[in-house]
Amino acid sequence: MFFASRLSLVTGGAGFIGTHLANALLDQGGRVRLALHHRAPIVSDPRLETVHADLTRQEDCLKAMQGVDLVFHAAGAVSGVGAGADQAMAGITTNLSLTAQVLQAAWAAGVERILIFSSSTVYPAREHPVREDEAEGAPHPSYLGYGRMRRYFEHLAEFVASRSSVKVALVRPTAVYGPHDNFDPATSHVVAALVRRAVAKLDPFEVWGTGDEVRDFLHVEDFARGCLLAMEKHAACDPINIGYGSPVTIRRIVDIILEAAGHTKADVRFDASKPTAIPVRLVDTSKAKRLLGFEPRISIESGLRDLVRWYAAERVP
Repeated sequence: MFFASRLSLVTGGAGFIGTHLANALLDQGGRVRLALHHRAPIVSDPRLETVHADLTRQEDCLKAMQGVDLVFHAAGAVSGVGAGADQAMAGITTNLSLTAQVLQAAWAAGVERILIFSSSTVYPAREHPVREDEAEGAPHPSYLGYGRMRRYFEHLAEFVASRSSVKVALVRPTAVYGPHDNFDPATSHVVAALVRRAVAKLDPFEVWGTGDEVRDFLHVEDFARGCLLAMEKHAACDPINIGYGSPVTIRRIVDIILEAAGHTKADVRFDASKPTAIPVRLVDTSKAKRLLGFEPRISIESGLRDLVRWYAAERVP
């Protein structure tokens, strides 16, 4: 098997995406090394290696990549839709530094392949599912800084791929949710925020926006599987959308979560004055299906119900 014969480094190994990538690699018989900074890993498995590294430092990146064949770059700072100037700019500068250093080290260390996360936020506003070739033009204003940053990651990766033997897989994820997501009230994204408040039985139940916003939400286990397929089958420095491929409104998300949490009698109040980013964000996933054979396995209904149960069992009272 492809991953069983190679050592994979997962940066951000204690984070949401990194944790699920590590589990997916272990399921494939892979050897996995987690790069950790401030936090301990969530995954506990004797097959895992760990290395402490500050990936804004080139020497730490090189240390983490010793003997590594594949790099899944999942480290990064997060911020919420309503982030202020300090938080928003700190996230951009940190992520730029991390990714530039990781790419430089991958080149210097001569790793075989690296996977870089771009984002569906690179696309301009469209009413239809956007294809990979529609990334030209400015992102929606709410994503301007973040989307441009992720697009620049693609340019940096293209430069490294063009000058070195490193093969690059580029994925543009849609919104990802699932166990071990970020539930911090200051920085959590919409699904995690709604789950946290539903399990807490908040009433009235406030939701930012009108509820008619349309999104493409993908379960993190499906996303991790898509990333492994991209690394194995399409390390061609050619962006590929990894998403659910079907629309769902925020109002429907709220209904599923409240039902799963046993909180259906809540007084739901939509507040259109609060920031909600783009009105419609859908991605065309036909390229992933054609090139990778990727299709989601976890429905939005079952994924959200499982997440509510998981969070209710795991949360600290």
